[in-house]
Amino acid sequence: MTDVTHEIDEVRRTVGSRALEAGQARVLTIARTYDTTPEDLWDACTNAERIPRWFLPVSGDLRLGGRYQFEGNAGGVVERCDPPKSFAATWEMGGDVSWVEVRIVPVDAGRTRFELEHVAHVDDERWVQFGPGAVGIGWEMGLFGLANHLRGSGITPEQAAEWMATEEARRFITLSSERWVAADVADGTDEEAARAAGARTTAAYTGQPVE
Repeated sequence: MTDVTHEIDEVRRTVGSRALEAGQARVLTIARTYDTTPEDLWDACTNAERIPRWFLPVSGDLRLGGRYQFEGNAGGVVERCDPPKSFAATWEMGGDVSWVEVRIVPVDAGRTRFELEHVAHVDDERWVQFGPGAVGIGWEMGLFGLANHLRGSGITPEQAAEWMATEEARRFITLSSERWVAADVADGTDEEAARAAGARTTAAYTGQPVE
């Protein structure tokens, strides 16, 4: 039995924006501290044998300039790599291209923070409809999987799919969505609009009707 509230409270979330050459982009940042070393956390995030134990099966060339592909999800190109501190890559899915950067930050003896920044051009209509939780919840489930892996209790993608149908998963998604709504409001979005977008995102992830 997972202490879902504890898992949600371990995560820090921010929402912002950034001006790029192609125009204004949305920026989501998610972070969590783990009881491990920077070297171990780096290996968990870049080793093709370990990544499927907490995220998704991955293929391709996980080196600078290499192209990767997550099974049934996004792919892209590794654009920067500075082990064991950070890496950056394109995130290509459904014809859209966005960018992710992962930073590995030592906190103190035996503890290391994982920070992920996702930068994307999102049209206003889609943002108003779903808000940051549309992407944020997915990343948050990934960080939860990483926590389980580092604790030695990782699950397979098949087990993860089964977990998604449980009440525990629905509670996790609902709480995560609420926290992304709060981050959206903190960034200046009208609270009523943010809550409406969050409700639609929660419904999309859980398959439940919008309340």
